[in-house]
Amino acid sequence: MTTKHEQILQYIANLEVGEKISVRSIAKDLGVSDGTAYRAIKDAEAQGLVNTIERVGTVRIEKKQRSDIERLTFAEVVNIVDGTVVGGRAGLHKTLNRFVIGAMKLEAMMRYVESGNLLIVGNRDNVHRISLERGAAVLITGGFDATDEVKALADKLELPVISSSYDTFTVAAMINRAIYDRLIKKEILVVEDVMSKEPSPVYLTVHDNVERFHQLVRETGHSRYPVVDESMRVVGMVTAKDVMGFVSDDKVEKVMTRNPIVANPKTSLASAAHEMVWEGIELLPVVNDQRRLLGVISRQDVIKSLQYMQKQPQVGETFQELSFRSFEELMKNGQPVYRGKITPQMTDSLGTLSSGVCTALITETALRTLRKQRRGDLSVHNLTLYFLKPVQIDSIVELVPRILDLGRKQAKLDVEMVLDHQIVAKALITAHTIER
Repeated sequence: MTTKHEQILQYIANLEVGEKISVRSIAKDLGVSDGTAYRAIKDAEAQGLVNTIERVGTVRIEKKQRSDIERLTFAEVVNIVDGTVVGGRAGLHKTLNRFVIGAMKLEAMMRYVESGNLLIVGNRDNVHRISLERGAAVLITGGFDATDEVKALADKLELPVISSSYDTFTVAAMINRAIYDRLIKKEILVVEDVMSKEPSPVYLTVHDNVERFHQLVRETGHSRYPVVDESMRVVGMVTAKDVMGFVSDDKVEKVMTRNPIVANPKTSLASAAHEMVWEGIELLPVVNDQRRLLGVISRQDVIKSLQYMQKQPQVGETFQELSFRSFEELMKNGQPVYRGKITPQMTDSLGTLSSGVCTALITETALRTLRKQRRGDLSVHNLTLYFLKPVQIDSIVELVPRILDLGRKQAKLDVEMVLDHQIVAKALITAHTIER
């Protein structure tokens, strides 16, 4: 039986995109308390079903898929550019397909302006009006305002007109940075990306007996299942090892492992993989905030997905990857060595190599070295770093890794940073590995 909380979430999910809701309206329509309505709306906001917009209220929005995570809503653009909405507030929940910089003649500019775009332009009233008529929102730079005619048209068409005090270049750079950050986030696999897409995962209830377990094994070929109670909350796990020595009539509740480790759909895949390897878990139930079963992921699913991602081109690069971009791989005495230049972006206020960047460089060196030795994904578990001498800007350094111990589940490395044949930093790293 569904709870009031779940009924409210389902009610919100069935609303039309753009429809406004409030705690009072939800409480009145569904006959619940204000507190219950408030908690459900906050949960819906966390799930991406609604968005609270200043001076507009809480609005039902289109839930973004992982493939569309880099697309911004106009409300998010307002926050990014510290803007003020001067018209068309009702359209702030809409997403923009791309932005266009209006730094050309009107005739040439309009060839690029389409429905769903955001036109970034100065105080050109005629351009504002024509852009809205073509279905594009407007971002006015330089702190200028729009005319009353443009504001009225924006309200009628439900297309936002935003004013920002920043110049055109700065605004475009800020929006581009936000999209770039989302591209990096998009490339990070989370549990829901690999979770079984079956309508209902295979599970056992606390009232089932061991015979039901054996029946599922014959039907599915699997040997481990989550156990749920009457409310579909995960309360245990049962494996073939657990049922050994028990007869068919024994209850599953008697043989199951209670309070199993679970994962949230938004848990990163790397974190889930580390947990599964560290705890020796083959199957991980995926649950919501109420611990209700949503699906399962197996260790094999995780490994395959991580291996697949390693083969894909990275769209957005992390700081660790950007720091390592200027380094090249060399071979010395049959061992890989990484040589590169300390650029201004890698230094602190004193012009010496930043400790954070140094850690990133050494970590990336260790991971690249291990990937050459074995397949699978790796996660740094422990790092002890010693700084022996400061490294000046524009210095050419070498990173020299040496594997000390390579086990089945973990590895230990020694990494030295060398400048002019002198060791300037040294680290001992322990990394956990995920085998195929």
